[in-house]
Amino acid sequence: MMSVPILKVENVTKSFPGVVALDGINFELMPGEVHVLLGENGAGKSTLIKLLSGVYSKDSGRFLFDGKEVAIHSVHEAQQLGITTIYQEMNLVSDLTIAQNIFLGREVKDARFLGIAVDRKAMDAKSREILSSVGLDLSPQTLVSQLSVPQRQMVEIAKALSLDARVVIFDEPTATLEDKETQALFRIIRLLQERGIGIIYISHRLEEIQQIGNRATVLRDGRYIGTVRVGEASIDELISMMVGRELGEQYPRTQHSPGEIALELEGISAPGVLEDISLHVNKGEIVGLAGLVGAGRTELAQVVFGIRQPNAGRINLFGKEVSISSPVQASNLGLAFLTEDRKELGLFQKLAVRENIIHAAMRKLFPCGIIRAEKERRVAQDYVEKLKIKINGLGKPVRYLSGGNQQKVVLAKWMATQPRVFILDEPTRGIDVGAKKEIYKLMDELAAQGCPILMISSELSEILGMSDRIYVMHEGRIAAEYSRRDATQGKILQSAMGR
Repeated sequence: MMSVPILKVENVTKSFPGVVALDGINFELMPGEVHVLLGENGAGKSTLIKLLSGVYSKDSGRFLFDGKEVAIHSVHEAQQLGITTIYQEMNLVSDLTIAQNIFLGREVKDARFLGIAVDRKAMDAKSREILSSVGLDLSPQTLVSQLSVPQRQMVEIAKALSLDARVVIFDEPTATLEDKETQALFRIIRLLQERGIGIIYISHRLEEIQQIGNRATVLRDGRYIGTVRVGEASIDELISMMVGRELGEQYPRTQHSPGEIALELEGISAPGVLEDISLHVNKGEIVGLAGLVGAGRTELAQVVFGIRQPNAGRINLFGKEVSISSPVQASNLGLAFLTEDRKELGLFQKLAVRENIIHAAMRKLFPCGIIRAEKERRVAQDYVEKLKIKINGLGKPVRYLSGGNQQKVVLAKWMATQPRVFILDEPTRGIDVGAKKEIYKLMDELAAQGCPILMISSELSEILGMSDRIYVMHEGRIAAEYSRRDATQGKILQSAMGR
């Protein structure tokens, strides 16, 4: 590696009303390095990358690029320097082609028409060349809406290369990827390294660090904690740096005997996605639902909650057959569904924490339709305290909370309805290890109180650590069922792949 960093952050601070988001942060990135940025939700990682990306402007401190101080006040200025960011929520326009997305806002003009018309052939040729360099064998004329999540991610990387990026920031790039797709992404990242491009890599999956990282910098509560070489610090040591405490047992489960069958599915089928699904969840039991992306896990949860209608099968709730035609009906029956996409489907981002928490329980809390502000505040505050949600007031819009605290607000929203059955789809996706531990503890407490929980997760360690029983899905079917005692990572993977 060269001795001069591509990028250096010196004593940078950033404040928002009532919150110091970054307090004297130091960070440096070398050419060809993968520098992992670690920290709990709310530690300041997102604020730092938004400063580097030009979304926010810093309050003080300085940025050095190739040893020279630079100003970054806009996304355009960041891109001019060669800094590009690939966010977890990808910034592609679904109705445009791959080529149009790669050159969006920088369209190649056709000189034959006085530079007015767009030169689509030139854009397609350049796009095909860039796509080939990242191993994506697709026509540049393909609509982004037709691409899978991993393919969209490759298009984002291709777009970064078209900008002659020298620094690429990856924000939770593997959150929605399976292991095979993750390894393909890592191969691309190594290719970028070989070209001398510096990589800033953010992930809550600590096991990935050993595979992809060179160094790791830890932030906590907006402050710089330290930088270590990958391999010189254990995962436990990194976690301790991140949270400032020992987490102890990662998956807290209390031994207890399950009760009667609470939720039972018999022969559930839905055209093209589900075929003859039968399973059950007992009271006081956490049942894991594992499988590869596209196996039908979320679609099954949608059937149970009335979002999707089956064409065959029965749903029994506490021994009685029920017909669920809508989410409202499902909620009235005592079902709660925490969706995998909390930002789009689980929360009203512009509304206050208080309003989000009491929203689903409005009919139960105020059956006469008259909202009492004091009761609304008291109920919301009770759940904020119970779930240890970190906020600066119940009136704060939920969009300003960290991912972990947003997830707790979603849980609080459903807990306020006093549900009889919980369906949790990726309950800890995109949140830090400390928040995960708190959600696991809450799940264990709910199960100990007799609440049945059906949990969908793509993290095998989570499935193995939290489940009393495990169903594995493959191509819309139940491929296997395992007890907690008999389940192993190897068995689940084999079943998920249909072997």
